[in-house]
Amino acid sequence: MSAAAATVVTQTLASPCINVCRMDEQTGCCLGCFRTIEEIAVWSRASDDQRLRILLAVEHRRFEHDPEGCASGGDFRADCDR
Repeated sequence: MSAAAATVVTQTLASPCINVCRMDEQTGCCLGCFRTIEEIAVWSRASDDQRLRILLAVEHRRFEHDPEGCASGGDFRADCDR
């Protein structure tokens, strides 16, 4: 078996960070990625199952912030004018 065939490629879930990195004092969530400070701190050590739970929570927070998805195109961004 070749070395390339023996190599196992492990994919991990990408961080939802968009480099905005400002915490909302009212919600306790980042205005860019909608994670809590605890979720941000644990991300690099989190298992894929933990990351999926965090991403699900993020999606719920994004929807609560902007149910229409910034009105056009469904792009959820914290800096939305709405």
